[in-house]
Amino acid sequence: MADGSLVGLDSLQGKVSEEEWNARVDLAALYRLVALYGWDDMIYTHISARVPGPDHHFLINPYGLFFDEITASSLIKVDLQGAVLQETDYFINPAGFTIHSAVHAARDDAHYVMHLHSDQGVAVSAQKEGLLPLSQHALVILPRLAYHDYEGIALNHDERERLVADLGDKSVMLLRNHGTLAVGKTAADCWVGMFYLERACKQQVMALSCGRDKVLIAPKASQAEVREQVTRGMGGALAWPGCLRRLDRRSPGYDA
Repeated sequence: MADGSLVGLDSLQGKVSEEEWNARVDLAALYRLVALYGWDDMIYTHISARVPGPDHHFLINPYGLFFDEITASSLIKVDLQGAVLQETDYFINPAGFTIHSAVHAARDDAHYVMHLHSDQGVAVSAQKEGLLPLSQHALVILPRLAYHDYEGIALNHDERERLVADLGDKSVMLLRNHGTLAVGKTAADCWVGMFYLERACKQQVMALSCGRDKVLIAPKASQAEVREQVTRGMGGALAWPGCLRRLDRRSPGYDA
């Protein structure tokens, strides 16, 4: 439909707590932003959000919908065992549940978790040196960056312990031969972290097109200076309202 809503899907606004509804709207916005930037992978990859409250419940996309179709009401609430906690005609992707349940269970500050398979993210994840200090975007993200080696499609729950150990207290990760991951206490923080990581990866792929020996690594002193500067934050709260305004113009209906 023109407004981005789904036929036959009733709105959950007023039927869930205000806190859950706000989380649903922010999470749906993340899905639409990923689609808007062309970082989606049809129905694959996932973004999840912790439902505010004492229970470890979280929201994730219904398997089968494209990211530009996701709405606040279409998101599915599950527990850490993968049990669906609402009436819905949809189900969730087991591989998505493996990664996201691991991070939500281990990190109380990871209220939002985003995992993507973008072309540039996968390309850099497959490079032996990983993300190089080639651009300002890379220098901003490197102090926050972790790595996790590829173990196959994420269906093995045993991988969860290793994944969260590799993530540690970092907020972004390159999943080797696989893609990118970002976490945040807010949707804004999660989005800005992923935005910087994806831009840094794209810039690296473009820079390396001329050969590894022809690129300029940022000076060590400059790397240290940026590392100190980014301890003050990345401005997610400032950018987020503008992101929502852009969605209202280009992908309305996410908040339905």
